[in-house]
Amino acid sequence: MPPRLNPSPETLVTRAWADYALLDSGDGRKLERYGRYTVVRPEPQCFWSPRDPAAFDAADAVFDPTDEDETGRWRFAGNPIDSFPLAWRDVRFTSRFTPFRHLAFFPEQAANWEWLDARIRTLRQPKILNLFGYTGVASLACAAAGAEVTHVDASKKSVAWARENAALSGMADRPIRWIVEDARKYVAREVRRGSKYDGIILDPPKYGRGPTGEVWRLFEDMPALLKDCAALLSDDASFLLLNAYAARVSGLSLAHLMAEATADRGGVIDWGELALAEDGPDGRAIGLSFFARWSA
Repeated sequence: MPPRLNPSPETLVTRAWADYALLDSGDGRKLERYGRYTVVRPEPQCFWSPRDPAAFDAADAVFDPTDEDETGRWRFAGNPIDSFPLAWRDVRFTSRFTPFRHLAFFPEQAANWEWLDARIRTLRQPKILNLFGYTGVASLACAAAGAEVTHVDASKKSVAWARENAALSGMADRPIRWIVEDARKYVAREVRRGSKYDGIILDPPKYGRGPTGEVWRLFEDMPALLKDCAALLSDDASFLLLNAYAARVSGLSLAHLMAEATADRGGVIDWGELALAEDGPDGRAIGLSFFARWSA
């Protein structure tokens, strides 16, 4: 039986928490608070005017892009800042000023972390696979909720950061496997082995390279990878979650791709976008990525 596709999109909104807030936005930029630091980053879709332009001028750090591929340089009001600790619920992690305009995690993903936390706490130590796991915040959110996690990323540096975050969170002894490998190669091998997982998370980039030069292209490579992931789901699996940032993708297109991959599993497919909302009762929201998730 094919899954039921929800007819309407859903917007999953991330709001401020103790260590993060979207303070203001406008004129193609957003003003955020990371711990005790205020940060300005480009956001072209913020066509509107900022509420407090002076607050942008007083930020601790500003990202100046150098091209359209999200690279650039940070400019600091005082001494340069390298890294600093943050937290989301039980997860502790290090935020870093990377040369790619983000700070080694994506705050809008907190909406997904909340959903994963609630879902996993209803299961008995499920086996979760996190592909393109980056610095491990989602993996640690799953582990904190009681999951056994396999974390896969092609970047040795990112996996090292993820392991550091596990230690910082007091989760170094949790059942987490840390694997540096191309996601497609790992999944294909797991399919041949007959491995099964109760939940799978995919948060791929638009473009990337594997540890031995493999090239990842979202539109070309995602369909086959998603089908292989569906083959890894156990008979009583709970979810398959896909998130994507590419400009030419939509929640609806991801939903149809998900429906094709899970055609014989029943269940339901939710889809839509992830957004960040400004702090305050009348805060504006910025849509930042799209998702589709199959649930049993």
